[in-house]
Amino acid sequence: MRDLGAGFRYLLEGQRWVARHGKSYGFGLLPGLITLVLYAAALVALALWGEDAVAWATPFADDWASPWAGLFRGFLTAVLFALAMLLAVLTFTAVTLLIGQPFYESLSEQVDRDLSPDGTAPESGLPLWRELWISARDSLRIVVRAVVWGVLLFALGFVPVAGQTVVPVIGFFVTGFFLTEELTAVALQRRGVELRDRLALLRSRKTLVWGFGTPLGLAFLVPFVAVFLMPGAVAGATLLARDLRGEQNRDRDDDPAGALGAGGDRARP
Repeated sequence: MRDLGAGFRYLLEGQRWVARHGKSYGFGLLPGLITLVLYAAALVALALWGEDAVAWATPFADDWASPWAGLFRGFLTAVLFALAMLLAVLTFTAVTLLIGQPFYESLSEQVDRDLSPDGTAPESGLPLWRELWISARDSLRIVVRAVVWGVLLFALGFVPVAGQTVVPVIGFFVTGFFLTEELTAVALQRRGVELRDRLALLRSRKTLVWGFGTPLGLAFLVPFVAVFLMPGAVAGATLLARDLRGEQNRDRDDDPAGALGAGGDRARP
């Protein structure tokens, strides 16, 4: 339970950090806004022309008697839009992090420098194109894993009682885990931690991860909230990554601005 509370504190500390660093927060909003505009344009286009696309894809229904053709195509259009919304939710964080790689790398480095006893931040030493490639590759792998879990939980949702009670709760914890992985990847990738090792590290402290990612995932369900919380989420994920790695933090007495996270002035053993 201690880790669960610590994870939530890292989430709050990340938001506090960006609130004290207005310039970093402003730059951190840009990738989310760009992604939001792109996704909104795609969903509006689907709403306008989705029915035409379904009609084009189902020519066999042209000769069906009324009203069956309209009902069938209307159902498929609704399913197509619902799937598009689900895909948008599952991929929004990954796409935002990919678009905002330079912004979030810089923000995460600033948090590291604030906490590091010697005022330095780990650097990957890789060129930007290589970092973008690794980020895109790993994000795709995580999205595939998340989709598999999503399909499984969707199927379990038809189980009486449990499908309407237990399964949604499990879904939020699964979403929180993968969301935390995507966010901590910014800091851990700079430290040269590969995806397999990142997942093992997160699984070793599941309650810490759930304390951070699950409430954030719930907040992201509210439209537009993800855009405004993303910079602070990256900052908080950097604090969490330092905890997972057992890295020493600067003493609070040397931190008058209060930049330290919930991990405080000591590293975990």
